[in-house]
Amino acid sequence: MKIPHVQSIHSNRAALWLPAPGSCKMAANLLEADMVYVIATALVLLNTVWFGLVLLRLPGIWLMALSTGLAAWWRWDEGMFSVGTLVAVLALAFVSEVLEFVAGAAGTKRMGGSGRGALGAMAGGVVGALGGTALVPVPVFGSLIGAIGGAALGAWAAELRSGRRMREAVRSGAGAGVGTMAGAVIKLGFGVAVWLVIAVAAFWP
Repeated sequence: MKIPHVQSIHSNRAALWLPAPGSCKMAANLLEADMVYVIATALVLLNTVWFGLVLLRLPGIWLMALSTGLAAWWRWDEGMFSVGTLVAVLALAFVSEVLEFVAGAAGTKRMGGSGRGALGAMAGGVVGALGGTALVPVPVFGSLIGAIGGAALGAWAAELRSGRRMREAVRSGAGAGVGTMAGAVIKLGFGVAVWLVIAVAAFWP
C-alpha cells in the first residue's frame, strides 16, 4: 500500500481549517450590521432618557438631536441617518422652542403682563417643574402641575417687584400659568415626534 506523503497530509488538514474564500468578508459585514443595530438600540434608549427631561422643561429635545448627530457622524459610512432626517430633527427642535416661548409669553401678555413677568414665568416654570417632580412622583402630572404653578408664581412675583398692583400681578400670573400649560403640551408633542423620527430612522433608514 502506498503511504501518502507527510506534507500532503498536513496540507489537507490545514485546508480543513481554513475558511472558504469570501467567508471572512461576509462575517465582517454581518458583524458590522449587528454593530449598527446595537448602536441604534443604545441611541433609542438614551433618547428615552432625554425625553424624560422634556417633562421637566429641560432641553431634552436638543439632547436627542445632539446624540443623533453624534451617532450619524460616527457611522456615517453605513448611512445610519440621512441628511434629511437630521435636518428634520433640528427643524422640529427649533420650532418646539419657538412655540413654547410664544405660548408662555402670549399667556402672560394676554392678561396684561410685562416682559419682566414673562421672564419670571419662564424661570418659575423650570423651578416648579423640578419641584413638582420631586413632590408629586407621578410621571408627567407632577412636572406639569409644578411647571404651571411655578410659572404663575414667578410671573406674579416679578410683577410685584416691578411695582405693579396686586390685582395686575395676579392676572399676569394666571396668564403665565395658562400659557405655560399650552407650551408644555406643545413641547411634549414635539418631543414625541422627534423621538419617533429618530427611532424609525435608526432601524429603517
